[in-house]
Amino acid sequence: MALDVITVPPASGQPPQGTMVLLHGWGANYQDLVAIAPYLKLSDYQFVFPNAPFPHPYNPVGKMWYGFPDNYSFAGTPEFSERPDLSTSRQLLTDLINSLPETTGIPLSQTILGGFSQGGAMTLDVGLNLPLAGLMVLSGYLHAPLQPQGNSFPPVLLLHGTEDTVVPIRAAYRARDSLKSLGATVQYEEFNMGHEIQPIVLGYIQNFVKDLARVG
Repeated sequence: MALDVITVPPASGQPPQGTMVLLHGWGANYQDLVAIAPYLKLSDYQFVFPNAPFPHPYNPVGKMWYGFPDNYSFAGTPEFSERPDLSTSRQLLTDLINSLPETTGIPLSQTILGGFSQGGAMTLDVGLNLPLAGLMVLSGYLHAPLQPQGNSFPPVLLLHGTEDTVVPIRAAYRARDSLKSLGATVQYEEFNMGHEIQPIVLGYIQNFVKDLARVG
C-alpha cells in the first residue's frame, strides 16, 4: 500500500531546487491544496500533494488521515497516538517522504512538509522525526503529545486564525508551546480569520520558504 499523489513540476520549467509536500485536511482530498501552488510563486519548487488513505465517513469524495472520536476536543492525549488508522497514515507518509529524493533528485534537507488542519497535525507527527528543511502547520494542532526521536528539529511555521471555530486557537498555543519546550525554532503568527487559508497566509508561507532557502 502506498499513498496516491498529485505532483506539480516547477513552474520555471527547470529542474526543481526544492520539494514541497502539502497535506490536506479531514474530509478534503489531494486536489484541495493544488490550487494554491501558483499563488505561492515558488517557481523553483516541485509540489507533491498526497491523498490520505482512508475514506471520509460523510463526504464520498473526501479522505482522512484518521477518524475522530465523537468527543474529540483537540486536547492531544497520549493514547490517541496509537490509533491504528493514525499509525498506518504515519507509516505511509514517512515512507512516501523518504522515497522522494530518489524520484525527485532533491534531498530531504531541501524538502518542506506542510499541511492544513488534520494535515498540519500529521506534519508535526511525521516531520519532527525527519531531516527536513522546514515544517508548515496551517490551522493545525497536536493530536498527541510530541514524542520526537531526536533532539534536532526542522524550523516550524505555525499559522492560525483567532476566529477558528473548527480547531480552536488554544490548540495552536499548545502546539507552539510544546515545540518551544523541545527547543524547536518556531515562527508563530495568528490572524483575524476562521478555519481557512487567506491570501495573507500565502505570503507568510512564501517568505518562510525563501528564508529557508537562504539559510540552506
